[in-house]
Amino acid sequence: MRTPGSTPPASSPEALARMVRQRRRDTRPELAIRRLLHARGMRYRVDAPLPGMRRRADLVFSSARVAVFVDGCFWHGCPEHGTQPKHNAAWWANKIAVNAERDRDTDRRLAADGWTVLRVWEHEAPETAAAQIAQIVASRQPGRRLDR
Repeated sequence: MRTPGSTPPASSPEALARMVRQRRRDTRPELAIRRLLHARGMRYRVDAPLPGMRRRADLVFSSARVAVFVDGCFWHGCPEHGTQPKHNAAWWANKIAVNAERDRDTDRRLAADGWTVLRVWEHEAPETAAAQIAQIVASRQPGRRLDR
């Protein structure tokens, strides 16, 4: 028997298999962006803890104080591509709403500490995201030139 608030059982073996395969880090969109940034000569920390929080960012440029999150459309409630499951709908709606609120809280706390936060949806073009990230990191590091 499950306790209130705990994860409901999977609706099917296929759904369970999808959830088990879901990666927390090193997703395809993250890897594509990381490859492009690395090719530009940029170095960063991956899945790094954030200062003063029990949370992590997908990419961290510590000296520039830039944190990058590559948000999955399903998990973070993308207004364009986010979907709502039919099974356990109320639980999932709450889960996604809590994720979005935690994202906003993280953004607020980092901004208050002088960080720039970039959120990229998984469906965004990696080239566009990498160019935006590179531009912001360079703007926060005077004297650093923007390669390529």
